[in-house]
Amino acid sequence: MAVQIKRVYDEPGPDDGQRILVDRLWPRGISKEKAALDDWMKDIAPTPALRKWFDHRPERWVEFRKRYREELRENPAVEALRERVAAGTVTLLYGSRDRQYNHAAVLADFLAKPA
Repeated sequence: MAVQIKRVYDEPGPDDGQRILVDRLWPRGISKEKAALDDWMKDIAPTPALRKWFDHRPERWVEFRKRYREELRENPAVEALRERVAAGTVTLLYGSRDRQYNHAAVLADFLAKPA
C-alpha cells in the first residue's frame, strides 16, 4: 500500500500513481488538464459542516482529526478508495495551502491505521 499526499497545485510526478482529488470543492485557479486527475472523490472529504468548523485553524487540529476519522469510519467511499490503494500507488490531492494541517493527511493516516 503506497499512499502519498500532494497539493493539487504541485506538478504531477512520475511516481504519483493514481492521482485522486479528495476535496469536496474544486480548487480555485486550476484547470482539469493541469490537475491531471484520475478521479475526484468528493464524498471522501470532510462534511461541509466539519470543514467550515475546522477553518484550517491549527488550534482545532486535534479535534478535527478525531471528528474526521469518525466520519471516515461510517463513509462508504472509504472502501472504494482502499481497493484503489491495494491496486497500487495513490496520491491524494488537496487544495489547502497548509501542507501540515489538512484533511488529506488525516485520510492518508486513516488508510494506514483505521483504528
